[in-house]
Order: sequence, then C-alpha cells, then structure tokens
Amino acid sequence: MSKIYEHVVKIFNQYTHPQKIGEYTENIIKIILILIVMEISIKFCIKLVDKFFDNRSKFKIMGEEKRINTIKGIVNSIVRYTIYFVSFASILEMIGIKISSLLAAAGIGGLAIGFGAQSLVKDIITGFFILLENQFHVGDYVQIGNFSGIVEDMTLRVTTVRDFNGDLHIIPNGTIDKVTNKCRGDMRALVEVGISYEQNIDHAISVLKDLCEEIKKENEKIVEGPNVLGVSRLGESDVVLSIVAKTIPMEQWAVERELRKRIKEKFDEKGIEIPYPRRVVISDQKS
Repeated sequence: MSKIYEHVVKIFNQYTHPQKIGEYTENIIKIILILIVMEISIKFCIKLVDKFFDNRSKFKIMGEEKRINTIKGIVNSIVRYTIYFVSFASILEMIGIKISSLLAAAGIGGLAIGFGAQSLVKDIITGFFILLENQFHVGDYVQIGNFSGIVEDMTLRVTTVRDFNGDLHIIPNGTIDKVTNKCRGDMRALVEVGISYEQNIDHAISVLKDLCEEIKKENEKIVEGPNVLGVSRLGESDVVLSIVAKTIPMEQWAVERELRKRIKEKFDEKGIEIPYPRRVVISDQKS
C-alpha cells in the first residue's frame, strides 16, 4: 500500500508542479485561440465564397443559377472541412499526438477505417459524382428514395430536401442510389372535368377549346397547349373530359389551378352543368 501511495503522490506532485500548471494553462489558452480563429476563418471564407458565386457577372451564363448554387454549397463544405482538419490537427500536435507519425504508421486509409469514416468517404465520393453527372441542383423538385421535395442544400456529405409539409430531410449522399428529378424538361399539367350526361359533349368540347386558346395567349408559364383531349372516362354520374398542357418546370400545379378556375367560370357562363352528389329526401306525409 505504501508503494501505491508513494506512486500516486509522485504523479500528483508531477502534474501539479507550477511549471506543469503553466504549460497546461498555456496550452488551454492556445487551444481556445485556435478554436476562435477556426470559427472566424470559416465565417470569413464562406462569406468570400458566397460573394464570389453571387456575383453573376463573372459567369456570363444564363439559366445556370441552380447549378451555381449547388457548386457554392459544395465549395463551402470543402472550405469548412479543410479548416476543421487543419485546426484539430494543430490541437492534436499541441497535446503531443503527432499526426505525421500517426498517418505514416497507419496510412490514410487505415486511419479513416480506424475512425469509422468509411461512410463519410462514400458520402463524399457520391456527392462528387452527383455534381459531376449533373443529377440535380439546389432548387430542383426531386424524389430520393421515400422522400420527395425541393433540394434546399447540398454539401459533400449530405443533401437536404424539404417536402411540401415543411419537413426537412437530411439524406447522406452515400445512401442515394435512385433519384427522380421532376424539374428536367417541360412539365405536364392535366385537368379532368366532368359534365352531366344530359349535356351536349361536342358543345362542351368547343367551349373548352375556345377557353384554352384564351389561356394560352394570357399565361406565359404554358409552353404547349392547353389541348382538349376529349372524353377520357365515363363516370357514374358524369362524362369526364381531359385537358393537358406543358409548362415550365414547377409551374404545372399553378397552371392546373388556373385551368380549373377558368373552366368552372366558363361553364357557369355557358350553362354547362358540372354534376355533384345530390340527396333527395322524400317525406311520406299522412293527413
């Protein structure tokens, strides 16, 4: 017991020596300063990157805003991770852990595996391929696996997608194997409207064609059409007519809403009935 006690006292005296305490205090102050400089550097560099990419006059490319925003997110993540690595490597060197010897002993691949970074490497590689193959951009409407929505941000490691409920899905790039991009090319706007069986179908189609010509001249979001396809279905209480149009990306829903509104107004004006469920109550009144 006496030897253990003497050993503990020796260690205590060694680490509580004024010279050691001074070294510890100095190292702690240096580490705090490194962390402060790291945060300031990240904010400063990200502001420089944002300012560079936001200056559209340097690119002279029209219609490439989404791609530029995507590249900006990637560059920001590279800058952030580089500053993190340099800062924490300096801290490790300060506390006596030699990064150079550690890398030489284990190798970069072994070090990555040792820290459980296989998935991180996969995320980064996949992120580069997504950008290189131009699969999607920031602002695109996509479906990734079970998640769909607007791409809000993309970094080397993750892609963030906000769905129409407001939920933000953070998806590691390494897990992305199938992507459906719903913003490439012209979008389809499809509207189906029912008329009663008593109505003249040819007259209703003629009214719709005239209306479609009006809308085509007024709405700049429509690329092609609207075209009346004719009778698409015979329902239980209505004859269903279909109208289709091609729109610029992300505007198909607005065009569909406008078509439905204008069709209802035009049918009311022309006296064409759109059937709806009715309930008839027959009362057996006895005198």
